[in-house]
Amino acid sequence: MKRIYQPRTLPRTPEDPFSPLSPGTHTITVPHGPGRLELRYHVAGSGPVCVAHPGGPGIGWEYLRMTGLEDSLTMVYVEPVGTGDSGRLPDPGDYTVAAYSHFLHALIQHLAVPQVALLGHSHGGFVAQRYALEHPGLLSALVLYDSSPVADEEFWSAAVAAMDQFAKDHVDEHPEVARYVAALTCRLDVLDDNGATAVLRTTMPAYLFDYWGRETEFAPARDTLRMYAAPAGGADSPFDLRDRLAAVTTPSLVLAGRHDVICGPRWAALLHKGLPVAESVIVDDAGHLAHLERPAEFTASLLGFLRAHGVLPAD
Repeated sequence: MKRIYQPRTLPRTPEDPFSPLSPGTHTITVPHGPGRLELRYHVAGSGPVCVAHPGGPGIGWEYLRMTGLEDSLTMVYVEPVGTGDSGRLPDPGDYTVAAYSHFLHALIQHLAVPQVALLGHSHGGFVAQRYALEHPGLLSALVLYDSSPVADEEFWSAAVAAMDQFAKDHVDEHPEVARYVAALTCRLDVLDDNGATAVLRTTMPAYLFDYWGRETEFAPARDTLRMYAAPAGGADSPFDLRDRLAAVTTPSLVLAGRHDVICGPRWAALLHKGLPVAESVIVDDAGHLAHLERPAEFTASLLGFLRAHGVLPAD
């Protein structure tokens, strides 16, 4: 039976400093510059703690909900600054990988557990890589999901070329894909949140292996995607950790969809090659969202990796 995507809302939980991992929605305040900013996070499931950081930058956390993992792990979903009900940085240029890592560290410290597994998806994988370099002792495992160790001009040129090929492959049956390259390359920072969301929802089929063949399943997810414009204004230098990956001591899983137009096997191979303790899984018949397209395979690969490295007990 095909699994129909049904977005779920977690119950709100009053902030309780003695139970930072109680199920529901929590808010903490984090020092930043001369002031403090709110950071929202969501807890579901039970077991060892796994913190999940979404991509974008600026995509709402909800798309990354992984209910299959919640049977074995306490999933902590970050609502990054600049998105949802978390705070906004006063200067849009401050949305950098370093800033996201700063807020992630505040959250992990607040959880008050010896170690967590850290999962970063896409741009969230950039944040996770930096965090693993800065705070290796706090991580039991690192999962880099559809990510890359570099996002330079060559990386973005390859993404545009892949999106262009996707459009050529599908334009006869779906003429709307002719707009996808323009959407991918537009300046989100000059849009408002509704405009950025419209861009993301427009191009969503390109991030799946077979959106139209399974539209009944995926259309609800498309309709709930949210993107926030301010993080696109981050004045970050081109991301490149290729020369530093050898210093990542945390056991790592590199996981990517074979047909991902943004962070596919080419970039997964660079991560796998550069990390000293790493395994790689390429999910067939999946794009940028394997946890939606192939949830059983995604879940089995991730949990198997965590069992192999002692984060979860062996079967």
